[in-house]
Amino acid sequence: MANELDFTKATASNMTDNVEDVVVDTKVTDGASGTGETTYLNTNWSKWWGYFNAIPDLKSAMLMKAIWNVGKGYKTDPATEIILDHIAGWGKDTFDDIMFNMEVIKRVGGDAFAEIMRDDDGTLLNLKPLDPSSIRIVVDDLGVIVRYEQLSKTKKATKTFKPEEIFHLCNNRLADQIHGISDIESMEKTILAEYQTFDDINKVAHRQAKPMIMFKLGTDDQTKIDAFIAKMDAATNKGENIYIPDDQNSVSFEVIQVNINQTLMEWRNDIRNKFYRALGLPQSIFGSAGATESGSKIEYLGHEQIFEKDQRYWEKQIWNQLYLKIDLIPPVSLLENLQTDQNKDAQQGMEIQQSDVTAGSGK
Repeated sequence: MANELDFTKATASNMTDNVEDVVVDTKVTDGASGTGETTYLNTNWSKWWGYFNAIPDLKSAMLMKAIWNVGKGYKTDPATEIILDHIAGWGKDTFDDIMFNMEVIKRVGGDAFAEIMRDDDGTLLNLKPLDPSSIRIVVDDLGVIVRYEQLSKTKKATKTFKPEEIFHLCNNRLADQIHGISDIESMEKTILAEYQTFDDINKVAHRQAKPMIMFKLGTDDQTKIDAFIAKMDAATNKGENIYIPDDQNSVSFEVIQVNINQTLMEWRNDIRNKFYRALGLPQSIFGSAGATESGSKIEYLGHEQIFEKDQRYWEKQIWNQLYLKIDLIPPVSLLENLQTDQNKDAQQGMEIQQSDVTAGSGK
């Protein structure tokens, strides 16, 4: 008679102790210490700048965000226009170039700095963008900026600037932080995942075009093996045919191929999509929203408020720090277009009208 298994003696696993929970590291703000001066220097700039230049989708998203925020130019009065038309930055810039530069840099590093140059009368002469990794922000015990210190890349002494001598833009400065927050900081895992999957898929695709072939040689004579390797590699590199004696006991081969899983491609697409979601940028402007026309319009319309907020920040900072008034030209709005579509749908009977509603009778 077969032994019966006693299910009452089953043992449960211990996943609680053996599988670690996902834990997000705690973080405190870089605020004033309350005792004397507090300083901040961006020590992560070179890493974030490397990410920006190495990841095409990240770079494209950030550049496009800057184009949409400040790329259409501005309107101002004639006197202010004359002043801004003479801004040359490092010598070949325009004021539009400097706005674009600083918009990108503040998102990459959290802060963007430019030296304010004025004449004796206080009239703005120039704005010269600075390396954010060389600027140390110094605040007093109340958390108010008292000066900036430019650390020289050479052996020159540290240069000190008064607060009004530096045009300083912060990206999403929150709480009592004394600096802005890089968009890349919260995207780092996403960036590394995208970079890794691209490298992995690139290797697999290369293997598909030029697959690995495993030859099984019926000999252990190293001289014969080396001769076969030399001939086969030479023929393969040239795309030539090779002819060998028909002896299956002497040579056999197997082509090694790996197919790219569709799930992996979808995972990579989702990673890329996070760049745009994290930056508040509709994918429809890249032609890659993957939705209907109406869905793309709604997505675009939802981001108009984000563009407006970013532009208002620029206008306020230029007024507060440079004492100049400008109005940035906003991106084209789709609100009127959507209202036209809605009216058109109503005329075509696509909407439920009040006269179409019939009351039912309860039982």
